[in-house]
Amino acid sequence: MLSRFFSSDMAIDLGTANTLVYVKSRGIALNEPSVVAIDNRRGRPQVLAVGEEAKLMVGRTPGHIEAIRPLRDGVIADFNVAEEMIKHFIRKVHNRSTFARPEVIICVPSGSTAVERRAIEDAALQAGARKVGLIEEPMAAAIGAGLPVTEPTGSMVVDIGGGTTEVAVLSLGGIVYSRSVRVGGDKMDEAIIRYIRNTHNLLIGESSSERIKKSVGSASPPDDGEGSTMEIKGRDLMNGVPKELVISQRQIAESLAEPVGQIIEAVKTALEQTPPELAADIVDKG
Repeated sequence: MLSRFFSSDMAIDLGTANTLVYVKSRGIALNEPSVVAIDNRRGRPQVLAVGEEAKLMVGRTPGHIEAIRPLRDGVIADFNVAEEMIKHFIRKVHNRSTFARPEVIICVPSGSTAVERRAIEDAALQAGARKVGLIEEPMAAAIGAGLPVTEPTGSMVVDIGGGTTEVAVLSLGGIVYSRSVRVGGDKMDEAIIRYIRNTHNLLIGESSSERIKKSVGSASPPDDGEGSTMEIKGRDLMNGVPKELVISQRQIAESLAEPVGQIIEAVKTALEQTPPELAADIVDKG
């Protein structure tokens, strides 16, 4: 009882793009990019920066420094780096004056394998957690959105993350149907980079693509004209010099057609696989 009283229990949304940490009685204590900067000069990799500081280094590092995203498609791709990142975030928000290590709950994609889930659990334990619990992302998202997940009525969740999109139908405290497609914000960033390269012969980086997505990104083209616009900068692939151009909301909607289409197909499949009574609930309530 005393150990629970003096601990800072927390919940972690371990995302491909960003990691959020919620601490009991404090609320969201951390929201930073899931990026780690590694120095490879001395043979053994050393962590230089984690989170926001490391994100600023993406695309700007010298040869011996590497900015790594330890999660890909919602699961751990580099266990050692992920462990260092989780350890850093837990230590950053954990109250060191407490006597007990924290109990941690971590969100995992519904489509993750047992091996992938074990890797996430092990990383948190190695990072100093006393006990680790896992909750599927669609259920966590539904609870956070205030949906009536414990009632005998159907609710649908479409949770678009950095690496994956979770589509799920929930009822009576459980997941009736779920599907995890490895399409999310990262694939949208890649689609924007590819579109601008192919149509304008302009090369832009990940950070620029993310800014474009957030500023003028749209799942569907505007009804009239080009919509809002944004000035972007990159490298001209024809002559290698810096170049500026203006990109429109209509163009970005066109570039995002493929990843958005995959998400729509996942939603259609979920509706087709949902029992009729629950499908009727979704039509009525969403």
